[in-house]
Amino acid sequence: MTSTKKQALTRHVALLRGVNVNGIAVKSADLKALFVELGFGAVRTVLASGNVLFDTDESDASTLRTRIEQALCKRFGYDAWIVLLTQKTVADMAAGYPFERIDEERHPYLVFGSDATMLDEIIEKAGAVDARLERLKRGKGVLYWECPRGESTDTPVAKLLAKTRYKSSTTTRNLRTVEKLIAG
Repeated sequence: MTSTKKQALTRHVALLRGVNVNGIAVKSADLKALFVELGFGAVRTVLASGNVLFDTDESDASTLRTRIEQALCKRFGYDAWIVLLTQKTVADMAAGYPFERIDEERHPYLVFGSDATMLDEIIEKAGAVDARLERLKRGKGVLYWECPRGESTDTPVAKLLAKTRYKSSTTTRNLRTVEKLIAG
């Protein structure tokens, strides 16, 4: 008699880059349906900015990421890039946020990356950030960023993050959104 041990399910977070902006429209219901069709369990979308929670027993993150990106491209007709992390990893990253979590004048962000060298490059190119305007700090697999409310596209770091070079490997989320992903 042989027994087959089934791999445990892991809760993942797929952070899509560039959806529902610049003419790339992906409805949450359609996004959820795609992830269900891919065979994932407990699929849930969070907000309309390309956040998907799902369970899978697949353990090769690189293969899983590629499979999801290809399916997104085929279904929605755009060059899809995601950052794929376990929910626990996202929780650990959020717990490490080094700045004030609630500030009436500033917004807290996490910049997620699928390529550590790109995160290092962003830190290097940002150089000495003017702390009176914004703050940027490297964490494990993430950048912590804080900028003035209403200026998340106008600061020097924001302009650096918007460069095409980082499009395929980084995506930014507000800390409040990240906390919803952790709770989901």
